[in-house]
Amino acid sequence: MTAITLNVNGQARAVDADPATPLLYVLRDDLALNGAKFGCGLGQCGACTVMVGGKAAFSCLLPVSLVGTRPVMTVEGLGSADKPGPLQQAFIDEQAAQCGYCIAGMLMRAQALLEQPGAPSDAEIRRHMAVNLCRCGTHMRILRAVRRALDARGRR
Repeated sequence: MTAITLNVNGQARAVDADPATPLLYVLRDDLALNGAKFGCGLGQCGACTVMVGGKAAFSCLLPVSLVGTRPVMTVEGLGSADKPGPLQQAFIDEQAAQCGYCIAGMLMRAQALLEQPGAPSDAEIRRHMAVNLCRCGTHMRILRAVRRALDARGRR
């Protein structure tokens, strides 16, 4: 075990972890941040998506030792059930969640897009979000929620 300090959701968090441990397990098991989910363990479904250094990342594949000083943001950093952030509110307004298993990863991939400059087209939103899968088939509502959040920021 190695003492590792991570910047998670704007706070320095110290953990004792094997440097090869996937970030997902450190977030869930050591920091009790359970939003990111284990889906496939292969980086093919996106349920584990978080942001690392402002970019969407599969936390199931990223060894905690490779995070370094880059900030990590999880869905818990976007808002809460009592006070959802703007993107979360867009997902609520569009009823984008069904079972909810993929939603944390979808939100984090969408947040990474929202933090990029420019006004993506609907086709660009689709391409960006295509990496994450929803087995319930709510992709169209998810895409509408992302567009709603972009529009609310004046990025049409």
